Amino acid sequence: MTDALKVVPETNPVKSGVRDVKPIADGLSDVLADTYRLLFKTHTYHWNVEGPLFYSIHNLTETQYENMFKAADELAERIRALGQFAPYTMADILGRSVVQDEDALPSAGDMCEILAADHERAAHRLHALVELSGDHKDPVTEDLATERSAFHEQAAWMLRAIAKT
Repeated sequence: MTDALKVVPETNPVKSGVRDVKPIADGLSDVLADTYRLLFKTHTYHWNVEGPLFYSIHNLTETQYENMFKAADELAERIRALGQFAPYTMADILGRSVVQDEDALPSAGDMCEILAADHERAAHRLHALVELSGDHKDPVTEDLATERSAFHEQAAWMLRAIAKT
């Protein structure tokens, strides 16, 4: 094996003016975990939804999980830019996330309500990250968290609008 293949990742100090990167990286890791759990849940509902609103829910959830897939990479890369490690085990993702699995496959309407509530939980954590980032002089993470929160708030609204009876 060449020396280039023996390089082991390590954390690095950041000299960009961000104060105390560890809490920010932890907050980003929590948001990344929520993003992955919600991405998976949204994708499974996309596959399994049935009923008169199939097409609408199927298309909306596809747009949403594609957005979250891209966002997961942006969140992880921000953690690395802060010199920290992004979560790298499924146990870490599961342990950090506020998004939970359901015991049984819900109805189409319940899928929308459940996903909407999960998006709101994710937005709530992102609001806390916005505040933390500001306190630690990290406008880059503050902007990223603001953008992600707007996505989750809009996703919750759209899902609830479809499920409204």
